[in-house]
Amino acid sequence: MEVVQDESLLSKYFDLTEDQRTMFAAMGALYADWNQKINVISRKDIEKFYERHVLHSLAIHKYVQFMPGTKILDLGTGGGFPGVPMAIMNPECQFVLIDGTAKKIRVVQAVVQELGLANVSAVQLRAEECKHKFDFVTARAVTGLDRLKDWSQRLMTDRQINAVPNGLITLKGGNPKDETKLISKSDYTEVIPLGDYFDEDFFESKYLLYLQL
Repeated sequence: MEVVQDESLLSKYFDLTEDQRTMFAAMGALYADWNQKINVISRKDIEKFYERHVLHSLAIHKYVQFMPGTKILDLGTGGGFPGVPMAIMNPECQFVLIDGTAKKIRVVQAVVQELGLANVSAVQLRAEECKHKFDFVTARAVTGLDRLKDWSQRLMTDRQINAVPNGLITLKGGNPKDETKLISKSDYTEVIPLGDYFDEDFFESKYLLYLQL
């Protein structure tokens, strides 16, 4: 199945370097090819790959521009989202992408190698098994905010090098109140409707949720 969209959608919202354009352009065909072997993206979504996966992932880049040297853990990365698009946008940051499913990590490793992303490592690992420290944890449609908080809290480094304090950045759909009620009222959160960033109808029901840790 071919990817109908192309990467030009991204240029509507971001100023990309030539290297970034090249890598984003290559992603569509790579994922379309891999998806025929190992289904990591739903069949109905592959035709809107750049909108529903790449641009969606890059909402995080709209929220915060990471400083060089920032370390990010993409928890439950699945097929590599939001980790791979964010790694392309932030070549001076280090990304670790983990997932408990071996076949998904196999796809991510192949994509990372094909794109030549030197700032990414993809590992088959559960969040509970992770032993390194990070400035941020990202996640997209993994689990409830309470569990994400429990997994992420112990993984935070003490240093602060970004304008946004270290924490969890997760991409969600539905009602954000259903998520924030899972944690303490004293926890600091920010909820950003993705319609504030992107015009496409797909983003009307999507939001970014930041939890300071």
